[in-house]
Amino acid sequence: MAEDGSVDYSPELSPSAPAEKDGGRPVPARDHLLQWMEVSVAETEKRIGQGGVRMQDTYVVYLVETKVIDEEMPGFSHPPTSLWRRYSEFELLRNYLEIMYSAIVVPPLPEKRVSHAWQKLTTDRFDEDFINRRRIGLENFLLRTSSHTTLSKDKVFHGFLKQEESWKESVYATDFQNKADSKLKTMSASYRLKKPDRRFEEMRNYSNELQTHITNILKIRAKLADRVYGIHKIHANYGRVFKEWGSIEKYIAEGLNTSGHFMEVYSSSIDATLEDEEQFADQLKEYYAFGDSLRSVCRKQELLQLDLEKSEDSLTYKSQQRELMAQGRSGGLMSKFFGGDTPEQRDVKIKNLDEQIVETEEHVVSAEKELESFVDVSLKDMERFQRQKVKDVKDIFLNYSILQIERCKKSMALWQNTKDSFDKM
Repeated sequence: MAEDGSVDYSPELSPSAPAEKDGGRPVPARDHLLQWMEVSVAETEKRIGQGGVRMQDTYVVYLVETKVIDEEMPGFSHPPTSLWRRYSEFELLRNYLEIMYSAIVVPPLPEKRVSHAWQKLTTDRFDEDFINRRRIGLENFLLRTSSHTTLSKDKVFHGFLKQEESWKESVYATDFQNKADSKLKTMSASYRLKKPDRRFEEMRNYSNELQTHITNILKIRAKLADRVYGIHKIHANYGRVFKEWGSIEKYIAEGLNTSGHFMEVYSSSIDATLEDEEQFADQLKEYYAFGDSLRSVCRKQELLQLDLEKSEDSLTYKSQQRELMAQGRSGGLMSKFFGGDTPEQRDVKIKNLDEQIVETEEHVVSAEKELESFVDVSLKDMERFQRQKVKDVKDIFLNYSILQIERCKKSMALWQNTKDSFDKM
């Protein structure tokens, strides 16, 4: 918080800032954490709480590991760290980052449980495959945060990576929850600003459309996966019939049995492919969640804009009241019935209005600076997000294409082997 009451949205410097020295030797500048440290979520483990062996007392923890890989970072030459974190601690970290860095598009967390009806996955949050996919998502959250030039410098985030004891207490000690504007929770989405910022309106609309398109893509993928799965699995019937037929033949038995084997392999080959496709779905779902992060930034901008407009309206009203009172025309209906103010009373009221006007003017200036700072930081971070999105989406669809090409090549190879078996009859 600056002296004038405005919020400083610039990044908080960490010990990695180039200004610090070690033994007279400057510490090399590092834009983000991943330039000198490895971060991973290596393992998962189910544990039982103190409440007993009931299902609701079971929870999952994730092993967060870090390792400094740059020997030129003397301030962080600590040994590798390994500590267990619950999903709720990841949530606490993200809530803290979203509140303290409201102008930044904070990376989302993977879902705690399957919430999309069109995704053909178990709803058991303790399923091994689901836990592993969530582990990958949590690691991705840490990697995105560690690669962000602002978020990666936050001391609370550093504590999450290496402070096992009393980390939660250190988060709550920042009083971040009270710094969240309570108006955000109650602000009506239907209100209209007098002078809305077109850039943020466009970003809000974009986030809604982005989620719509991603949802449609995932629905289509789910339908295709069901169809392809059914086609592959029904080929197991070929395998069964060929083998049964081969048991009664003398001269073509070998060809039938071999063909039946290849049909069974073809039937089971789809399982691994669809497991890989789920990773593709998870990557798109991350960008679905990014839509919520974008709207969170837009809501904060709207709130700051609304606060500025209310202050300007208040200043205009107070100035008009002061002018009318100075002209002796501020009595209104009450003065007609009970008489107007005496000159002394009017002077007192004018003095009070002057003080209120000065205070409101200062608030307007503070609100303008805060809004300007917020807009500057948020627009730059949205540009960063767009560059990141273009690269990631390109990689996602390229990898999906490669996956389908490989599936088709494997299928063609199996059918070629089946044809060769028929040729040998």
